[in-house]
Amino acid sequence: MKRFLIPAMMAVLSSQTVAATTLEDIQKRWAEVNYTLQDDAQEKAFEALLAQAKQWVQAEPNNAEAYIWQGIVQSTYAGAKGGLGALGLAKDARASLEKALALQPDALQGSAYASLGTLYSKVPGWPLGFGDDDKAKELLEKALEFNPNGIDPNYFYADYLYEQRNYRRAQQFAEKALAAPARPERPLADAERRKEVEALYAKIRKKVR
Repeated sequence: MKRFLIPAMMAVLSSQTVAATTLEDIQKRWAEVNYTLQDDAQEKAFEALLAQAKQWVQAEPNNAEAYIWQGIVQSTYAGAKGGLGALGLAKDARASLEKALALQPDALQGSAYASLGTLYSKVPGWPLGFGDDDKAKELLEKALEFNPNGIDPNYFYADYLYEQRNYRRAQQFAEKALAAPARPERPLADAERRKEVEALYAKIRKKVR
C-alpha cells in the first residue's frame, strides 16, 4: 500500500507546486503588461497572456484560481482593447469569474467577487451590455467580507462609491486601501495600484471639501 501511496502524494504535491508557479508567473506578467505596456504592444501581450491563462484552465479545470486569473486577464484585456471586441471579452470574463465562484467562492480571498463586481460597475448597461450598479454593489461588498483590509477590494469599492457620488463613504474605503498591508510577492502590482488609489483619493478630497 505504501508503495502506491507515496507516488500518489508526490503527484499531488507536484501539481500544487505547478499551480503555485503558474499563479505567480501570471500575476507577475499581468502587472508588467497592465502597467508598463501601451497600445498595440499591450494588446498583443494581453493576447499571449490570455492564451497562457487558458492553458492553465484546461490543465486544471477544477482550479478556481485559474478561472479567476483567466477572468482578470480577459477583463483588463477588454479595457485595453476597447470597442465592440471589448464587450465580448467582458462577457468571457464574467463567465470565467462566475465559474470560479461556483468552484470555490473564497479562492484568493474572494478575488472573483471583487473582479466581477468591478465588471458590473464598468460595463455599459442594457441594451449594450450587462452593467448593473446594484449587482456591482452586492459583489464588491461580498469581496470585502473575504478580504476587508486588502488594497484591491477597498480600492474597487471606493471607486464604485465615487462613481455613485457617495464621496464621504468613498473616502473611507480609499483610506483603507492606502493603509492596506503590502504584498511582498506582488511589488509592481502594489506600487501601481497605490498610485491609482492616491489619484482616486485626490479626486474624492476635492468633492468632500
